[in-house]
Amino acid sequence: MSGRDLIDAQLEAAAAIAAWNPVVTGELIAITDEGQTPLVVFTGQVGTAAVRARSVVDLHGAHIGRHVVLMFEDADPSRPIVMGVLRGAQGWPLPEMPAQVDVEADGERMLVSATSELVLRCGKASITLTREGKVLIHGTYISSRSTGVNRLKGGSVQLN
Repeated sequence: MSGRDLIDAQLEAAAAIAAWNPVVTGELIAITDEGQTPLVVFTGQVGTAAVRARSVVDLHGAHIGRHVVLMFEDADPSRPIVMGVLRGAQGWPLPEMPAQVDVEADGERMLVSATSELVLRCGKASITLTREGKVLIHGTYISSRSTGVNRLKGGSVQLN
């Protein structure tokens, strides 16, 4: 290969890489390696086999077959990165929309609301609030202290 042919080949390769700078849409074909590696196909890829990609978003089985937005690391078409899943007419990509949790804070008070159940958990300890009005406190050691009145009140109070 002559020096001129080598330069032409390098310019052609650079032009091919430069063509991969824009955002491309493709299709998520599968997720391998225990849900860690997405496989995608896209127009203009080298070959027909699905290409291993990386992702900046969480991908789930429900996303397989959906269109995804791809960019390419160092403008290399063999190194796609999934930037997101395109939304369809249904809006939410999963079969069931997750329950909503509302948080309101104004610097003096924080209100956390859930529709069914709210759980605070740390290690073996938890406090659960249910829609029915139950407050469940679980732990290996529970201490209640007060410098004022420490009152237990209810329809009935059971000790042991």
